[in-house]
Amino acid sequence: MSIDTIWQLYPMPAQEVGLKGLYLRHDLRQYGERLGRPFVYTNYVTSIDGRIAVPRSDGPGMVVPKDIANDRDWRLFQELAAQADIIISSGRYLRDYAEGKTQEILRIYDDPRFEDLGRWRAGRGLPPYPDLAVISGGLDFPIPSFLTQSGRKVIVITHAAADHARRRILEGEAGHVITAGESAVSGRQAIDALGALGYRTIYMATGPHVHHLLLADGVLDRLYTTTVHRLLGGQPFSSLVEGDLLEPPADLRLNSLYFDPHALGGLGQHFTCYAR
Repeated sequence: MSIDTIWQLYPMPAQEVGLKGLYLRHDLRQYGERLGRPFVYTNYVTSIDGRIAVPRSDGPGMVVPKDIANDRDWRLFQELAAQADIIISSGRYLRDYAEGKTQEILRIYDDPRFEDLGRWRAGRGLPPYPDLAVISGGLDFPIPSFLTQSGRKVIVITHAAADHARRRILEGEAGHVITAGESAVSGRQAIDALGALGYRTIYMATGPHVHHLLLADGVLDRLYTTTVHRLLGGQPFSSLVEGDLLEPPADLRLNSLYFDPHALGGLGQHFTCYAR
Protein backbone atom coordinates (compact mmCIF):
# COMPACT_ATOMS: atom_id res chain seq x y z
CA MET A 1 0.00 0.00 0.00
CA SER A 2 1.40 3.37 -1.05
CA ILE A 3 1.92 6.09 1.56
CA ASP A 4 -0.17 8.31 -0.75
CA THR A 5 -3.27 6.14 -0.32
CA ILE A 6 -5.62 5.34 2.56
CA TRP A 7 -8.48 2.88 3.11
CA GLN A 8 -12.07 3.88 2.46
CA LEU A 9 -14.10 1.84 4.96
CA TYR A 10 -17.49 3.46 4.30
CA PRO A 11 -19.34 3.65 1.98
CA MET A 12 -18.63 0.00 1.30
CA PRO A 13 -16.98 -1.88 -0.32
CA ALA A 14 -13.64 -1.11 1.32
CA GLN A 15 -11.05 0.13 -1.15
CA GLU A 16 -7.81 2.06 -1.43
CA VAL A 17 -8.23 5.74 -2.34
CA GLY A 18 -5.80 8.61 -2.76
CA LEU A 19 -5.25 10.98 0.15
CA LYS A 20 -4.60 14.00 -2.06
CA GLY A 21 -7.91 15.25 -3.41
CA LEU A 22 -9.94 13.10 -1.00
CA TYR A 23 -12.18 15.93 0.25
CA LEU A 24 -12.16 17.78 -3.07
CA ARG A 25 -13.93 14.72 -4.43
CA HIS A 26 -16.75 15.36 -1.93
CA ASP A 27 -17.59 18.34 -4.18
CA LEU A 28 -19.15 20.44 -1.42
CA ARG A 29 -19.89 23.43 -3.65
CA GLN A 30 -22.70 21.56 -5.38
CA TYR A 31 -24.89 21.48 -2.27
CA GLY A 32 -25.42 25.19 -1.67
CA GLU A 33 -26.45 25.75 -5.25
CA ARG A 34 -28.70 22.71 -5.28
CA LEU A 35 -30.32 23.49 -1.92
CA GLY A 36 -30.74 27.19 -2.63
CA ARG A 37 -29.40 28.06 0.83
CA PRO A 38 -26.01 28.11 2.57
CA PHE A 39 -24.32 24.73 3.01
CA VAL A 40 -22.32 24.85 6.26
CA TYR A 41 -19.55 22.46 7.29
CA THR A 42 -16.72 22.24 9.82
CA ASN A 43 -13.69 20.13 10.66
CA TYR A 44 -11.67 19.23 13.77
CA VAL A 45 -8.62 17.13 14.57
CA THR A 46 -8.96 15.37 17.92
CA SER A 47 -7.31 12.81 20.16
CA ILE A 48 -9.17 9.64 21.11
CA ASP A 49 -10.04 11.27 24.44
CA GLY A 50 -11.60 14.28 22.73
CA ARG A 51 -8.91 16.96 22.97
CA ILE A 52 -9.05 19.46 20.11
CA ALA A 53 -7.13 22.20 21.93
CA VAL A 54 -4.95 22.64 25.03
CA PRO A 55 -3.46 25.75 26.71
CA ARG A 56 -0.81 27.63 24.74
CA SER A 57 2.72 27.48 26.09
CA ASP A 58 3.47 31.09 25.04
CA GLY A 59 0.53 32.93 26.59
CA PRO A 60 -3.24 32.85 27.10
CA GLY A 61 -5.55 30.94 24.80
CA MET A 62 -5.80 27.43 23.39
CA VAL A 63 -4.02 25.73 20.52
CA VAL A 64 -4.23 22.43 18.62
CA PRO A 65 -2.03 19.93 20.52
CA LYS A 66 1.29 19.38 18.73
CA ASP A 67 0.93 15.65 19.44
CA ILE A 68 -2.07 15.34 17.13
CA ALA A 69 -1.32 18.02 14.52
CA ASN A 70 0.01 16.42 11.34
CA ASP A 71 0.58 17.18 7.68
CA ARG A 72 -1.92 14.63 6.38
CA ASP A 73 -4.81 16.13 8.35
CA TRP A 74 -3.60 19.64 7.41
CA ARG A 75 -3.80 18.72 3.73
CA LEU A 76 -7.47 17.78 4.11
CA PHE A 77 -8.17 20.92 6.17
CA GLN A 78 -6.88 22.94 3.22
CA GLU A 79 -9.07 21.00 0.77
CA LEU A 80 -12.15 21.89 2.83
CA ALA A 81 -11.11 25.55 3.08
CA ALA A 82 -10.42 25.76 -0.65
CA GLN A 83 -14.03 24.87 -1.47
CA ALA A 84 -15.55 27.69 0.60
CA ASP A 85 -17.07 30.98 -0.48
CA ILE A 86 -16.46 32.28 3.04
CA ILE A 87 -14.69 30.97 6.14
CA ILE A 88 -16.10 31.63 9.62
CA SER A 89 -13.46 32.48 12.20
CA SER A 90 -13.29 34.30 15.53
CA GLY A 91 -12.03 37.49 17.10
CA ARG A 92 -9.30 35.47 18.84
CA TYR A 93 -8.01 34.30 15.47
CA LEU A 94 -7.68 37.90 14.28
CA ARG A 95 -5.97 38.96 17.50
CA ASP A 96 -3.48 36.10 17.15
CA TYR A 97 -3.04 36.86 13.45
CA ALA A 98 -2.23 40.50 14.16
CA GLU A 99 0.35 39.41 16.78
CA GLY A 100 1.97 36.89 14.45
CA LYS A 101 0.87 33.91 16.55
CA THR A 102 -1.10 32.17 13.82
CA GLN A 103 -1.08 31.76 10.06
CA GLU A 104 -3.40 32.36 7.14
CA ILE A 105 -6.13 29.72 7.21
CA LEU A 106 -5.86 28.88 3.52
CA ARG A 107 -2.22 28.32 2.52
CA ILE A 108 -2.41 28.35 -1.29
CA TYR A 109 0.08 31.16 -1.89
CA ASP A 110 3.09 30.59 0.35
CA ASP A 111 3.24 26.79 0.58
CA PRO A 112 4.14 24.84 -2.57
CA ARG A 113 2.32 21.77 -1.23
CA PHE A 114 -1.01 23.52 -1.82
CA GLU A 115 -0.41 25.18 -5.20
CA ASP A 116 -2.87 22.73 -6.74
CA LEU A 117 -5.64 24.18 -4.54
CA GLY A 118 -4.97 27.64 -5.93
CA ARG A 119 -5.30 26.20 -9.42
CA TRP A 120 -8.47 24.39 -8.34
CA ARG A 121 -10.09 27.67 -7.27
CA ALA A 122 -8.87 29.56 -10.32
CA GLY A 123 -10.20 26.85 -12.63
CA ARG A 124 -13.68 27.40 -11.19
CA GLY A 125 -13.58 31.17 -11.51
CA LEU A 126 -13.21 31.69 -7.75
CA PRO A 127 -11.07 34.42 -6.16
CA PRO A 128 -7.74 33.24 -4.70
CA TYR A 129 -9.04 33.33 -1.12
CA PRO A 130 -12.51 32.85 0.37
CA ASP A 131 -13.93 35.84 2.20
CA LEU A 132 -13.73 35.83 6.00
CA ALA A 133 -16.57 36.11 8.53
CA VAL A 134 -15.75 36.84 12.17
CA ILE A 135 -18.29 35.98 14.88
CA SER A 136 -17.75 38.10 17.98
CA GLY A 137 -19.73 39.70 20.78
CA GLY A 138 -16.83 41.66 22.27
CA LEU A 139 -15.46 43.06 18.97
CA ASP A 140 -12.05 43.32 20.68
CA PHE A 141 -9.81 42.64 17.70
CA PRO A 142 -8.18 44.51 14.81
CA ILE A 143 -8.64 43.65 11.14
CA PRO A 144 -5.17 43.28 9.59
CA SER A 145 -4.99 45.18 6.30
CA PHE A 146 -3.62 42.12 4.50
CA LEU A 147 -6.93 40.36 4.90
CA THR A 148 -8.83 42.98 2.89
CA GLN A 149 -6.29 43.33 0.08
CA SER A 150 -7.10 42.14 -3.44
CA GLY A 151 -10.82 42.66 -2.92
CA ARG A 152 -11.25 40.11 -0.13
CA LYS A 153 -14.12 40.89 2.24
CA VAL A 154 -14.11 40.61 6.02
CA ILE A 155 -17.61 40.47 7.50
CA VAL A 156 -18.08 40.91 11.24
CA ILE A 157 -21.12 39.19 12.80
CA THR A 158 -22.19 40.47 16.22
CA HIS A 159 -25.34 41.19 18.27
CA ALA A 160 -27.38 44.32 18.94
CA ALA A 161 -25.96 44.87 22.43
CA ALA A 162 -22.33 44.92 21.27
CA ASP A 163 -20.23 48.03 21.90
CA HIS A 164 -21.28 50.67 19.35
CA ALA A 165 -17.93 52.50 19.36
CA ARG A 166 -16.06 49.30 18.53
CA ARG A 167 -18.64 48.54 15.87
CA ARG A 168 -18.02 51.89 14.16
CA ILE A 169 -14.26 51.28 14.21
CA LEU A 170 -14.65 47.84 12.63
CA GLU A 171 -17.09 49.21 10.05
CA GLY A 172 -14.34 51.60 9.04
CA GLU A 173 -11.81 48.76 8.78
CA ALA A 174 -14.00 46.01 7.34
CA GLY A 175 -16.87 47.89 5.79
CA HIS A 176 -19.52 45.34 6.77
CA VAL A 177 -20.84 44.52 10.24
CA ILE A 178 -23.94 42.30 10.57
CA THR A 179 -26.27 42.18 13.57
CA ALA A 180 -27.48 38.62 14.24
CA GLY A 181 -29.27 38.44 17.59
CA GLU A 182 -30.20 40.78 20.43
CA SER A 183 -27.86 40.02 23.37
CA ALA A 184 -25.92 37.10 21.88
CA VAL A 185 -25.10 35.99 18.35
CA SER A 186 -27.71 33.68 16.83
CA GLY A 187 -26.30 30.91 14.66
CA ARG A 188 -29.35 30.82 12.41
CA GLN A 189 -29.50 34.58 11.95
CA ALA A 190 -25.77 34.66 11.19
CA ILE A 191 -26.04 31.99 8.48
CA ASP A 192 -29.22 33.53 7.06
CA ALA A 193 -27.45 36.90 6.83
CA LEU A 194 -24.49 35.35 5.00
CA GLY A 195 -26.92 33.59 2.68
CA ALA A 196 -28.62 36.90 1.94
CA LEU A 197 -25.23 38.24 0.83
CA GLY A 198 -24.94 35.40 -1.67
CA TYR A 199 -22.66 33.00 0.21
CA ARG A 200 -23.57 29.38 -0.42
CA THR A 201 -20.57 27.29 0.73
CA ILE A 202 -19.56 28.20 4.29
CA TYR A 203 -16.66 26.62 6.19
CA MET A 204 -16.70 27.12 9.96
CA ALA A 205 -13.05 27.01 11.01
CA THR A 206 -13.15 28.14 14.61
CA GLY A 207 -13.79 26.73 18.07
CA PRO A 208 -16.34 24.70 19.99
CA HIS A 209 -18.53 27.62 21.14
CA VAL A 210 -19.35 28.72 17.57
CA HIS A 211 -19.81 25.03 16.74
CA HIS A 212 -22.43 24.94 19.52
CA LEU A 213 -24.19 28.02 18.06
CA LEU A 214 -24.58 26.31 14.69
CA LEU A 215 -25.64 22.95 16.12
CA ALA A 216 -28.16 24.49 18.53
CA ASP A 217 -29.86 26.28 15.65
CA GLY A 218 -29.70 23.32 13.29
CA VAL A 219 -27.68 25.08 10.59
CA LEU A 220 -24.61 22.82 10.42
CA ASP A 221 -24.79 20.38 7.50
CA ARG A 222 -21.56 18.38 7.85
CA LEU A 223 -18.99 17.61 10.52
CA TYR A 224 -15.55 16.32 9.50
CA THR A 225 -13.26 14.87 12.16
CA THR A 226 -9.73 13.50 12.15
CA THR A 227 -9.21 11.19 15.14
CA VAL A 228 -5.54 10.60 15.86
CA HIS A 229 -4.85 7.31 17.64
CA ARG A 230 -3.50 8.94 20.79
CA LEU A 231 -4.76 9.64 24.29
CA LEU A 232 -3.57 12.95 25.73
CA GLY A 233 -5.29 13.54 29.07
CA GLY A 234 -4.66 16.84 30.83
CA GLN A 235 -6.72 19.78 32.10
CA PRO A 236 -8.04 22.15 30.90
CA PHE A 237 -8.87 21.29 27.32
CA SER A 238 -11.36 22.10 24.58
CA SER A 239 -13.58 19.47 22.99
CA LEU A 240 -15.71 19.42 19.84
CA VAL A 241 -18.68 21.27 21.33
CA GLU A 242 -18.81 23.53 24.39
CA GLY A 243 -21.91 25.21 25.77
CA ASP A 244 -25.28 24.30 27.22
CA LEU A 245 -26.75 20.85 26.77
CA LEU A 246 -28.10 20.52 23.23
CA GLU A 247 -31.86 19.95 23.49
CA PRO A 248 -32.72 18.13 21.34
CA PRO A 249 -29.35 16.55 20.61
CA ALA A 250 -27.80 17.13 17.19
CA ASP A 251 -28.29 13.88 15.29
CA LEU A 252 -25.81 13.16 12.50
CA ARG A 253 -25.48 10.19 10.15
CA LEU A 254 -22.23 8.64 8.99
CA ASN A 255 -21.40 9.89 5.50
CA SER A 256 -17.88 8.49 5.02
CA LEU A 257 -15.10 6.82 7.00
CA TYR A 258 -11.44 6.43 6.05
CA PHE A 259 -8.48 4.79 7.80
CA ASP A 260 -5.05 6.37 7.31
CA PRO A 261 -2.44 3.82 8.48
CA HIS A 262 0.55 6.04 7.63
CA ALA A 263 -0.01 9.05 9.91
CA LEU A 264 2.46 9.89 12.67
CA GLY A 265 5.02 7.27 11.73
CA GLY A 266 2.46 4.49 11.34
CA LEU A 267 0.39 5.26 14.44
CA GLY A 268 -2.65 5.94 12.25
CA GLN A 269 -5.78 8.07 12.30
CA HIS A 270 -9.37 8.00 11.05
CA PHE A 271 -11.05 10.59 8.85
CA THR A 272 -14.81 10.68 9.45
CA CYS A 273 -17.58 12.71 7.87
CA TYR A 274 -21.03 13.04 9.46
CA ALA A 275 -24.03 14.61 7.70
CA ARG A 276 -27.15 16.21 9.14
